[in-house]
Amino acid sequence: MFENALQLYALVLYKNDPARITKVGKKIEIETANGRFSVRPKDITLLHPGPLTNLTQLAMPDMAEDDVQMAWELLSGGTTTLAELTELIYEAFTPQTAWAAWQLVADGLYFSGTPDEILAHMAMRVLAEEETRAAKAAEQEAWEAFLARMQKGEYTEEDAPYLNEIANFARGQQERSKVLRALGEKEEPEHAHALLLKLGYWDAWVNPYPARLGAPTTDPDVPLPALLDEERRDLTHLPAFAIDDEGNQDPDDALSWDDGVLWVHIADVAALIPPDSAADLEARGRGANLYLPEGTVYMLPPAATAQLALGLSDVSPAFSFALSLTPEGGVTLVEAVPSWVRATRLTYAEAEEQLTEEPFAALLAASQAYTAQRIANGAVEIDLPEVRVKVVDGVVEIRPLPNLHSRELVRDAMLMTGEAVARFALQNQIPLPFTVQDPPLPADNLPDGLAGEFARRKLMQRSQQSSIPGAHAGLGLPLYVQCTSPLRRYLDLVAHQQLRAFLRGEAVLDEQALMARVGAADAVSGSVRAAERLSIAHWTMVYLQQHSEWVGEGVVVEQKGKRSVVLIPALAWDGRVSGERPLNSAVSLQLTGVNLPQREAFFRTA
Repeated sequence: MFENALQLYALVLYKNDPARITKVGKKIEIETANGRFSVRPKDITLLHPGPLTNLTQLAMPDMAEDDVQMAWELLSGGTTTLAELTELIYEAFTPQTAWAAWQLVADGLYFSGTPDEILAHMAMRVLAEEETRAAKAAEQEAWEAFLARMQKGEYTEEDAPYLNEIANFARGQQERSKVLRALGEKEEPEHAHALLLKLGYWDAWVNPYPARLGAPTTDPDVPLPALLDEERRDLTHLPAFAIDDEGNQDPDDALSWDDGVLWVHIADVAALIPPDSAADLEARGRGANLYLPEGTVYMLPPAATAQLALGLSDVSPAFSFALSLTPEGGVTLVEAVPSWVRATRLTYAEAEEQLTEEPFAALLAASQAYTAQRIANGAVEIDLPEVRVKVVDGVVEIRPLPNLHSRELVRDAMLMTGEAVARFALQNQIPLPFTVQDPPLPADNLPDGLAGEFARRKLMQRSQQSSIPGAHAGLGLPLYVQCTSPLRRYLDLVAHQQLRAFLRGEAVLDEQALMARVGAADAVSGSVRAAERLSIAHWTMVYLQQHSEWVGEGVVVEQKGKRSVVLIPALAWDGRVSGERPLNSAVSLQLTGVNLPQREAFFRTA
């Protein structure tokens, strides 16, 4: 561009900023607004040969917008040099005017390029760029107005995109939040939740946890094949009882007693959903039903429940297990057959009232013998308060679950089936997802009462599925397979698919294919369980908000420094109060506040 190369006091460009050459040699020494540097020639770009005595000389000269417009229109579509462009606009080429002209090039609206070759943009490109800049300016103006409203705790309808960004972050659907950063808030889902509540954009009825944990929030919509056409044993002559919680919508098991043989009938899901079918793959990706206080999200299409759940129709298809029992609590699988059953639905409370009548008396006796054997084998029975949390018509209900023999009866029948099926699978080398659990962690001198039960629960180790049979220490069983809830748990369905294939003389999944399914279910079931647990905590806090003057009783179950952990039986909730108190002592509590996003309730002793 110039006859002379880089020379003393020339104006150059260094990292997009102006610089002045102060020494020329193998290395070029330059002066910038940020200090002096030694650079290579290729690190700088010559803008004007100088001399430039001081960088302060580069103050912008007077310039009319018309002069720039005229120069652009004259050069539009063509190329020029920095010197020519400078002279065209300013009628003089000095360090000051050269720097001013370069700012126009760097701006990029009318011109772009290098000092030696500057392109004057065509009109369409300039128009598009002007529109883009106007849109960005409007967006920035809206952003700044939004932040100003946020500082006042206000928002308008036009702020919905920004508020939805916060909501998506609160639900765990994006990793960062521009809004929270701009407001100086911590980028944590709980802080986003708190902000949305403070603004009134969310209310307490928004439960963010299923989405935050990646759990499904809608029922699957996949086609179901026709029910497998096969011969079924007619067991409709046996009274069958589907016993469950009041309001249950997916009864998948029923019990019959036939002259000393316990029949456990299970919804025959595998007859409708074979391995690798569309519904099977969908269930594999969900792992289990998601039971929330506000409703259930199913792992299978709702039509599966309508066709298969026991007692929803006069006669239901089932997969029935005949179990031979010994007086000492031993159990053996006699046969497993596809069947037709006629199930009568009962609540636990209704069954409890009939325990002195047959067949319930016989079922209860078998249950008690089985429980005694399990306890003798080291089963861990933890007796802590349980409640059921439901959202009904805008009201949160918390109801205690009473300790009923009928509930234990059904539990033991399911455990008997799991043990008998596990033994059958081991004897016949059928790969199944066995459920195993290591013994509890060791502990000395556990306290009595609720404090002891609370401590014992903490010692329990997590159960897991394995292709290798093993003991389930918590249940006191040498072998165990979960196989009685194929409508609700995917690995139960896999167990049924394997049993059906074996009994029909068909190929079963090998161990590798089985464990791939176990891995897929494990990958999601943890999120499902966590979503259930956190959702229950959320709605418990909403319940307390609805009962802001709540008072009740807690029991001290643990000491944490200068604070006591109290278990509230009516809520199945543990909180903290100040002060040290004896374990198992009763404490009268009064609610003082709730932090919904953090799922914390605060109490004082009354």
